Amino acid sequence: MARRIVLTSGKGGVGKTTVCAALGLALARKRKRTLLVDADFGLNNLDVALGMETRVVYDIHDVAEGRCGLSDALIEDSSYRELKLLPSVRCDCARLSKNALASVLARLDDDFDFVLIDCPAGIDEGFHRAVCVADEALVVTTPHPGAIRDADRALTLLGTYPLHAVGVVVNRVRGDLVMDGRSLSAAEIAEALGHPAMAYVPEDDAVAVCGQTGAEMPYAPSTRAIAMLADNLTDGGRKLYDCTYNYRGVLGRLKMYLRRQI
Repeated sequence: MARRIVLTSGKGGVGKTTVCAALGLALARKRKRTLLVDADFGLNNLDVALGMETRVVYDIHDVAEGRCGLSDALIEDSSYRELKLLPSVRCDCARLSKNALASVLARLDDDFDFVLIDCPAGIDEGFHRAVCVADEALVVTTPHPGAIRDADRALTLLGTYPLHAVGVVVNRVRGDLVMDGRSLSAAEIAEALGHPAMAYVPEDDAVAVCGQTGAEMPYAPSTRAIAMLADNLTDGGRKLYDCTYNYRGVLGRLKMYLRRQI
């Protein structure tokens, strides 16, 4: 039976889709059979985040409406056979009901260990459709005050669903600003939201490089942070990346000084 985890945010632009794609890759590296489902029917970009946009032929709507078989719509990652994508296309969201989405996912439960559902930003119909088919939730936020407030609203709504677990992922953390006292720490944000932290992900230029070139950067800080998230999900731990580590000591202070000059 697959663990269905919805990734949501409340606010757009916090890196939810990027985290979803990176988590899928991290789980696949651990040899966990992982399916990524693009449930953002308005601004679907999960195929782009995975570098699969040119390989989409059929999508989740085609499956639900009987135009193709489920295996026809699934796209396998070129590097990890354990990772697959069920894409969507931009369309009228009303075309796919909650029951239809649940029916499609029910056919996949025995084939995967994890099903990660990329939820649309906001708390409207698309949010509820994605959450109602999940068993667990990860709320992605950033240190921006608006993102924290919207994450809190999303968490309040998630509390009305019978989810087994709800955790927080604090993304794009600037360790230098935290050390300077100009930004809340990831721990402070998670504590303010009142839910357990599952990952602290640092601001990392490697994310942009990977997105443009498709090359993996296994030693990048963000990659290590997401790997810890995958470990936490599979092992039940609470390993969290220290986003301030590179800004400690003499060399760390020098890095902070140089970053202020840019």
